[in-house]
Parts: sequence; C-alpha cells; structure tokens
Amino acid sequence: MEAFLRAYTEPVISIRQKDIGINLRSTPATYLDLSDEIRKLFAKANKVSNTLFSFNSKGACPACGGKGVIVSDMSFMDAIETECELCHGTRYAQEVLEYKYKGKNIAEVMDMTVTEAIGFFAGEEFLIRLQSLEDVGLGYLHLNQAMTTLSGGELQRVKLASELHKKGAVYILDEPTNGLHLDDVRKLLILFNRMVDEGNTLIVIEHSLDVLRQADYVLELGPEGGMSGGRLLYEGTPRGMLTCGVSVTKEYLKDA
Repeated sequence: MEAFLRAYTEPVISIRQKDIGINLRSTPATYLDLSDEIRKLFAKANKVSNTLFSFNSKGACPACGGKGVIVSDMSFMDAIETECELCHGTRYAQEVLEYKYKGKNIAEVMDMTVTEAIGFFAGEEFLIRLQSLEDVGLGYLHLNQAMTTLSGGELQRVKLASELHKKGAVYILDEPTNGLHLDDVRKLLILFNRMVDEGNTLIVIEHSLDVLRQADYVLELGPEGGMSGGRLLYEGTPRGMLTCGVSVTKEYLKDA
C-alpha cells in the first residue's frame, strides 16, 4: 500500500484506522456533519439559537462540560471515567432538554440509531449522509455514540461512509471486513460493486475469501508474513489463481 501511495500521483482516498482522528467528543453525527443540521431543525422549531443544542457550546452540561462522563486522573493508574451524575451521560444541560422537535428532545434524537434516524428525518436533505452509514452496515450505531467505543473496522466504515457518493475516485481500504458478521460482509460487497459500477477503483487489502472471489483482479503476496513474505506469488483473476502452482491461497479458495 505504501509503495502504491508513493508511486501514484493522483488523489487517493485512503481508509485505514490510523487515518481517522477521533477524541472523546467525536460521534458518528459529528464526524459526518449531521449534528449541525439536526441543531438547525431544533432551533427553527423552537425559535432559539442553534448553539443551545450543542454539547460543545451553550447546551453543554455544566458538570461534565458536554463530555457525558467525568474523567478522574489517577496519579498511580489510568484515568477513570464515570457517567456524569447531573446529565446521566446525555451531555446536555437540563434546560436544553425542555425543547422538543417532533415530540423528542435533542438527547432522545441523538440517542437514536442510524436506522431509526433515517425514518425520523425522512425528507431532509442530509438523509443521504445517514443512508451512507446504513449502506456500510452501521445502521445499529447511535448518532451520539462515542467514536472511541468503535472497533477499527467500524471506524474505517464510518470514514468510508463520509467518502461515498463520489465517481471516478481511487479508494484504498485496509481489511474493511475485519470482525464483520457474514451478513454484513455481503452488504459491504454489494456496496463495493455499486461503487465500481459508478466508475470508482477499489484497492482492497483483505484476507476474506468472500471478498477475494468478488475481485476483478488479485495480487497475492507471500508465501508467509513479515520477513518470510513480500514476494508476488500470483496476479490475475480469482479463477486463474486455482491453477497457480505457487499460490498459498488457492486451496482455501477451492474449498470456498
């Protein structure tokens, strides 16, 4: 991957866990710029400033400062996080929760899953960003879920969701199916095929045989990892790998 990035001079969308900057205040809603849109709806419905509905601004719980947790630094061990006793983890000041939109306060809305929010915000212009999270198999995430609680694979898919709906782009994905259930892998493959049909190029570093079988072109490196690997064993279609004498993967591919 690093060699390709050095040699390829055109823009590349690289999606790896280490590329994703997150902190205690990062959520799927903030990462995809959904929070601003939701705050605008609450502000318009209640005729107040939209900053009132931000836990990073006026709406923050005065006890935890909008973090939802109290972080206690311990000189002799790792810091301890406990749920804020004033806001009970909602991050918002109590008076903010008195304002409603479609019968729900800001904390109730932000605690929705992506799938629930798609139904709740039907017809809104930002719905496509919510749908992108559903498309990458993250419909179960809550809008206010701390990004620090997500796995590496989930973080990659959140970033992928933020980069969807482009045409003619080159994507590099580093083991995007890591830790996924087979049903979620199938959903991701449907998305990958759709992205390719839209004129994008996907370079996927993977060990999943389900992904391998769907590839247009395969590069197999080996024969082992680390210092015992790094040699090109095969390049071509997945079917052609079955007749490659030095391929390590072909036996597993036959069984699949």
